[in-house]
Amino acid sequence: MPKDHENVAAGPADFLPQRVPLRGLERPAPGELHAWFLDLNEMAGSLRSALDDPGTAADGKPFTGGQLTFTRRFFLRLLLGAYLGIPGKEIRIIRNRKGKPVLDPDVHGRELHFSIAKSGYGFLVGLSSSSYLGVDVEPINRRAHNALGVANRYFSETEAAALAEMDSLQRDRAFLRTWACKEAVVKSLGLGIANQLCRFTVDTDPDRPAAILEFEGDQAKNWWLRLIRPSESFLGAIATRSNPVVLKAFRMLPAGLDDPR
Repeated sequence: MPKDHENVAAGPADFLPQRVPLRGLERPAPGELHAWFLDLNEMAGSLRSALDDPGTAADGKPFTGGQLTFTRRFFLRLLLGAYLGIPGKEIRIIRNRKGKPVLDPDVHGRELHFSIAKSGYGFLVGLSSSSYLGVDVEPINRRAHNALGVANRYFSETEAAALAEMDSLQRDRAFLRTWACKEAVVKSLGLGIANQLCRFTVDTDPDRPAAILEFEGDQAKNWWLRLIRPSESFLGAIATRSNPVVLKAFRMLPAGLDDPR
């Protein structure tokens, strides 16, 4: 395993298996974050069975783009409903004035915050009862076509300079974790990435734990940022403007199946 993955706050073995159906989940305590990872290809049978189509539960056909979008929404509502003690179909999600998906406060109150990230069949959901948060997930083998060009255009000067000094192999590792961290921070703010990624600097060194070093108009010490490794195929990040934070990680599994790890 590459060195950069030794510094994750939660690795694959830390994501505790939880099988559907999910019922009576306890909301995150104050100062606590929950992270849920789903392999949607793995969950396909459960979804198709839940939709009363058992004949296709194990047909192995890949999802279309539209089916993937529906699947993410289905399991997000299932998860949120388990925390709120209601059926997933009763979950109402809206977008706030900044465009961030949130639970409708007129229906569900303001006691549960969530953030989502998707990449192919990988789906990550972060939850908090006390603070806004952001998550991101990236395929571990993803490589930027023009890492330095992207960094020079969107990252802070410090980050771009650090990446420019690395060899190509180290730069690929550093760029992936830097991108994931910055996406998570921006999502926590509830803002789009345009003109936001350069406002703060994260540690680009792939052999050190994730950290925010500088933050325009804010103090880096106010932020909590961690890398996570939900599976061997994905690297993720989770961020919140809150300290201290305890992270609990879970992996959703189909009903009645052994943990495939």
